[in-house]
Amino acid sequence: MPLEKIKRLKNVGEIEYTEKKSVFIGFSAFAENENQALEIIKERKKKYADATHNVYAYITNGGTVQRYSDDKEPQGTAGMPVLGAIRKSGLTDICVVVTRYFGGILLGASGLVRAYSAAATEAIEAGGVAVYEQYSVMRVRCSYSDYQKLLPELNATGVKTDSVQYGSEVEIIFAVKEEISELFCRRINEIFAGKITPEKTGSRLDFE
Repeated sequence: MPLEKIKRLKNVGEIEYTEKKSVFIGFSAFAENENQALEIIKERKKKYADATHNVYAYITNGGTVQRYSDDKEPQGTAGMPVLGAIRKSGLTDICVVVTRYFGGILLGASGLVRAYSAAATEAIEAGGVAVYEQYSVMRVRCSYSDYQKLLPELNATGVKTDSVQYGSEVEIIFAVKEEISELFCRRINEIFAGKITPEKTGSRLDFE
């Protein structure tokens, strides 16, 4: 059964947010697994070792691993709002770190929740969203004349061409959306009367 579409961060996002003289630096980055997330957190803590707090949250491993830390802020006022911002975005495989420099004015529990949530949300928005979908990876071998006829079909289907090798015949490695892969294979078989049969070699998540 094909996987559902997955939303991931497109780029690294970083913003600065100020609330009553406290400076919040929001940072978001792709983290496919927990080790990657922990490495990002380690780097941010090292970069901002003089900060009052380095709060974080992450959702990795396709959404199965979710963690957060208040980093000595009052319980429930920091890490959970950051995790909530990630959940609200619908993204997975993402780590968000919000660094705080205390400005001398207490924000109170509700103020901290709003500030950390806002910083995390803005950092995620700064990174942007990429929608990934399951693709079937396929290989086709054909004659040079058939290759010229095949190209328009590949282009019309919107396949992602990985490689083309030219030898005694042409070998094309490409990816097509899994939801239309069977229909695509049938069409190729019909057009070329069975001379060309796409061979599935694997699958992967890729941009739409």
